[in-house]
Amino acid sequence: MVINAETRATRPETPAVRHDWTLDEVLDLFRLPFNDLLYRAQTVHRAHFDANAVQISTLLSIKTGGCPEDCAYCPQSAHYKTSVAPDRLMAKDAVMAEARRARDAGATRFCMGAAWRSPRDSDVENVAELVEGVKSLGLETCATLGMLTRAQAERLRNAGLDYYNHNLDTSASHYGEIISTRTYQQRLDTRENVRAAGMSVCCGGILGLGEGVEDRAELLRTLANLPEHPESVPINQLVRVEGTPLADAESVDPLDFVRAIAVARILMPRSVVRLSAGREGMSAEPQALCFLAGANSIFYGERLLTTPNPATHADRRLFDRLGLRPMTPVATASAPLTAE
Repeated sequence: MVINAETRATRPETPAVRHDWTLDEVLDLFRLPFNDLLYRAQTVHRAHFDANAVQISTLLSIKTGGCPEDCAYCPQSAHYKTSVAPDRLMAKDAVMAEARRARDAGATRFCMGAAWRSPRDSDVENVAELVEGVKSLGLETCATLGMLTRAQAERLRNAGLDYYNHNLDTSASHYGEIISTRTYQQRLDTRENVRAAGMSVCCGGILGLGEGVEDRAELLRTLANLPEHPESVPINQLVRVEGTPLADAESVDPLDFVRAIAVARILMPRSVVRLSAGREGMSAEPQALCFLAGANSIFYGERLLTTPNPATHADRRLFDRLGLRPMTPVATASAPLTAE
């Protein structure tokens, strides 16, 4: 039998979780007929997850704007003139109030984002105190603060941080078109510091940065070929913001976005795949296809850092229409590291 792109990509799924995907294999998945791709992704998804359970997170910007990085998509960059005004780190009482509100609305994970290139040790101490407070409410915790050293990652883990987010954004090949102030290897190094400290990794990318399908395949292959897959893989759709270099970027075709979700599910069967930024611009239908393709996490709440997100009542209505329910938390408080 001739093994062409379609037959190679639709062979029965082996039980092993792989870390040795080739770029051609990933591209074969992207090229599958849409129905075949979704069938395979749904099959993989059901082998590892409850197909109707979705993990719910809320994301709060605890320190907004003034970032020295030049990420072309980001309204918080100090390089661009946007409507985002820089703010200092939020007070603990204000963060705790937001965390309680998120918990009461149904979120099980509370994520805190700060617009730093890399935090100072004193910044990490302040965030560690916030983590301890949020953990006391019974929530899982996640933070995204920029680049971390190993010692900083260990301090956050000892405070109880469950997840650390540090996205790769796009492929290594396309990266230089989007960011010049931080290298791709620095992103990988931070991911390694987080993993070495014993925290769960949240790492994904953004679609709509002017990349091609090979870039999307390369990004997902990089994530899938890590020694351990990220526990959480956010797939974002660019939210175009006036004043940033990508304000006029071409929109992502909704079915192409669903394809990326499906390929991520196949490549990383045990990871939670988050339908992340960009949902505000999606109707119910492409979101439903994303859940069918294996997405099983969302951000819940009306803001994602500085950009809009669907209202909570809209998400409740969507969940009701699709028969979805919140996922039971899969992580507990991080155990303190013991001295060697």
